[in-house]
Amino acid sequence: MGSSHGTKSIILFVFSVISLLLLTFFESSLSGLTASVERLISLLLLVLPGLAGVVFGVLGVVKKEPRKWIAISGVLINGLFAAFMTFVLSFAG
Repeated sequence: MGSSHGTKSIILFVFSVISLLLLTFFESSLSGLTASVERLISLLLLVLPGLAGVVFGVLGVVKKEPRKWIAISGVLINGLFAAFMTFVLSFAG
């Protein structure tokens, strides 16, 4: 049995948060990289999963899954997280 789109959305949010924690924890290891490479890594690990989570959440709402509130919360938290990380990355460096 496959997981619902709302659950996939929440899982992508958890992945983004864990990535943020790991990037913060290993920040000293990444200090040798250029600023553009650091931004690219952050974009790939923080913003893109959030955008994919928004897409999965919207699919969950459109397909009328039984637990619609999970899909709606996935859209909200992924959207806010991706928007915040995009804002932070736009001023980084």
